[in-house]
Amino acid sequence: MAIIVDKDIPTIVQGITGANASLHTRFMLQYGTKIVGGVTPGKSGQNVEGIPVYDTVQDCLAQHPEANVSSVWAPPRFAKDAILEAIEAGIKSIIVITERIPVHDMLYARHVAKSKGVMIIGGNTPGIISPGKALVGMLPKIAFQPGRIGTVARSGAVTYYIANSLNLADLGESTSVGLGGDPILGTNFEEILNLFDKDSETDAVVMAGEIGGVYEELAAPFISTMSKPVVAYITGKAAPQGKRLGHAGAIIEGSMGTAASKIDALEKNGAIIAETLSQIPALVKKALGGAR
Repeated sequence: MAIIVDKDIPTIVQGITGANASLHTRFMLQYGTKIVGGVTPGKSGQNVEGIPVYDTVQDCLAQHPEANVSSVWAPPRFAKDAILEAIEAGIKSIIVITERIPVHDMLYARHVAKSKGVMIIGGNTPGIISPGKALVGMLPKIAFQPGRIGTVARSGAVTYYIANSLNLADLGESTSVGLGGDPILGTNFEEILNLFDKDSETDAVVMAGEIGGVYEELAAPFISTMSKPVVAYITGKAAPQGKRLGHAGAIIEGSMGTAASKIDALEKNGAIIAETLSQIPALVKKALGGAR
């Protein structure tokens, strides 16, 4: 099956009555995502696109105990509470669309999640899509088609571009994961790579990182243990130190987090390095033996 989200996994939407959340709830439902409830404090009794709204996650799960995934669209100052509420209610996968969550808030939420065995994707993630099965977040469905290549990237735009390139090469995606662009993320590359390595519907993985942070370097040693090939791309090679590139987390501070240091670590551990995004499909095909 796909990783994290699938057609049969019941999902809730926290902050569902907000403009963006309600719009994308419609798109997620149209795609086939099994959304069973929404949560906005003080809005109980309303509905969005036919989905009942509850005041709390606990209230929602009392009516829909099968729900196991939540997407969080709450404003940054409320995001920590929304995440903690979902964790305490028993949700096991939390996809945080909210961007620019205060660093200490996210550090605390991540600590609690890990102690409870909960996976947080984000903050500032465009979401996750298992093409033809389910979409949680705001990824544009037109950019994805079913296939057997897993993708994980920090950037939403890079996620779309990689998927479109794979599609044009007749490859397609098993699942595409937007890891998130904030400085502090709930889940790192290694955890997603591990899921893909165990997934029977994934043959190879494309991993796209960017300058800033150390998530790519931390994941590099795991790549050497994987049974499936990993094609890696790092964006931001020309960015000067101290210059933020798009995301709050994409900024080089000190001697770590440069494109060169990431590429070096990945290559030493067996990743196949793409110098440009356009090279990725050919490298994937070569890694798979040219049979596709």
